[in-house]
Amino acid sequence: MSAPAAYRPGPGVFSATRARIADRTLRTDRWWLSPLRIDLGFAIFLIYATARGFQQNHYFVEKYHYLTPFYSPCVSKGCVAEASEFWPQFLPDVWWLPYAAMSLPFLLLFRLTCYYYRGAYYRTVWQSPTSCAVPEPRAHYTGETRFPLIVQNTHRYFFYIAAVISIINTNDAIAAFHSDTGPHGFGFGLGNLILVGNVAMLWTYTLSCHSCRHVFGGRLKHFSKNPVRYWMWSQISKINVHHKLFAWITLGTLMLTDFYIMLVASGTISDLRFIG
Repeated sequence: MSAPAAYRPGPGVFSATRARIADRTLRTDRWWLSPLRIDLGFAIFLIYATARGFQQNHYFVEKYHYLTPFYSPCVSKGCVAEASEFWPQFLPDVWWLPYAAMSLPFLLLFRLTCYYYRGAYYRTVWQSPTSCAVPEPRAHYTGETRFPLIVQNTHRYFFYIAAVISIINTNDAIAAFHSDTGPHGFGFGLGNLILVGNVAMLWTYTLSCHSCRHVFGGRLKHFSKNPVRYWMWSQISKINVHHKLFAWITLGTLMLTDFYIMLVASGTISDLRFIG
């Protein structure tokens, strides 16, 4: 008589050398709740970002120079000219190429290859492993040595691109203090606070990245001979331990900033002005 399917030798926890337990796991807690929350969080951001990326309107408030980070730099020929004062508009204005084509894809790739996000969606989307003491569905594990996970090794390069985009977003936040109605061209409103707060969190997330930590402290054999790099590595290490927290916070600040600018640009609400 052949053994039941659940008991037949297989990979991982179902191998011939392991105890024959038919249940997928003996865990009695709600181990699936954490992966579910992560999936929902990712899904909300991806759906929102994709929808806004292809909406191609309500991204710039000319009166207060508010530009959403989703569309910066706005280098499409379809962009409002004032939204791209410092960058040439060279991308063709076609329906299938969003105005955010030079920013949003790289930001998403930087996050998708991020060490924290890998650990998060490996457990949820890739199911490797699903959770502690919960077997994964695949028979063989090759790690990040084969396609598609080998692409994760490009993370260090997306870090450099993310740093450049953070500089651009910083310039946008500074430019937003220029107001057509303020004294001496200066203005300050709630939108400025949101833009500056978003930029501050983006820099914190970017600088707390493992790749950034490696840039300043990696490959050093003697910290004593490189005191400046050691000091910078030490400071980055302090915020690196909170990288997971910053990863989720910045997803929220990006959506909040874009949503607020969209509401103001569409005329749904008025910006709360303190000066100008």
